[in-house]
Amino acid sequence: MKKFLAGALLSVSALTLAACGDDDSSKLVVGASNTPHAVILEEVKPILEEQGIELVIESYQDYVLPNKDLESGELDANYFQHIPYLEDQIATFGYDFVNAGGIHIEPIGLYSKKYSSVDELPEGATILMSNSVSDHGRVLAMLESEGLITLAEGVDKTTAEISDIVDNPKNLEFDPNYEPALMVQLYENDEGDALLINSNYAIDAGLNPIEDSIAIENSDSPYVNIIATKAGKEKDKNIKALVDALHSQEIQDFIQNEWGGTIVPVNK
Repeated sequence: MKKFLAGALLSVSALTLAACGDDDSSKLVVGASNTPHAVILEEVKPILEEQGIELVIESYQDYVLPNKDLESGELDANYFQHIPYLEDQIATFGYDFVNAGGIHIEPIGLYSKKYSSVDELPEGATILMSNSVSDHGRVLAMLESEGLITLAEGVDKTTAEISDIVDNPKNLEFDPNYEPALMVQLYENDEGDALLINSNYAIDAGLNPIEDSIAIENSDSPYVNIIATKAGKEKDKNIKALVDALHSQEIQDFIQNEWGGTIVPVNK
């Protein structure tokens, strides 16, 4: 009887340890911006749950903490940044992060409460930009496509800076000194003549990038929002399951239907 009880207890202990191990390995903690990233991840939860993976979503309001928390191990992955921003963060902080998969594009828009088109912008108009250097190239490229400026020939438009402007017919003034999350508030306060707002912040504040902007980035933008994780972890089965779910037709359709083209899904 004693041997039987001892064996039973060992069996229970082994099962308990195995269950704990399964619980730990089946939990995936992902940091995300509120909109659209966290919203999209909520749609993915049931898909991963069917595979025995518990998706835990940690929401962030800024672009700094999600990478710090990924580095510290508090997160398994994050979903908030585009490729040039990730590359800039790696170069600046030495993060050993990789792109596990591109999910969507958020076209950046030019907004103004004073003017209803780029043609109305006056001589010497002040354009407010965020201090996110990795976004400056895309902003300038968009303004060039609108005929407002010309960049130096041969310049890499993903890394272009204000100093690369060689023609500025309206003598626009650029002020690139604001936190990205503050751009909506500056717009509401009618600061500057026009300003650039990332679509995630615009949508979160109830703006429609297509209807409310006076100019918007083309949907073929290279600024794809990605799942980022530590190098080597992109091969983890849970990370791969997450990316596969985000690339599924169900989620791609959800992104398209939910935001009517203001968020553009990709599957690469």
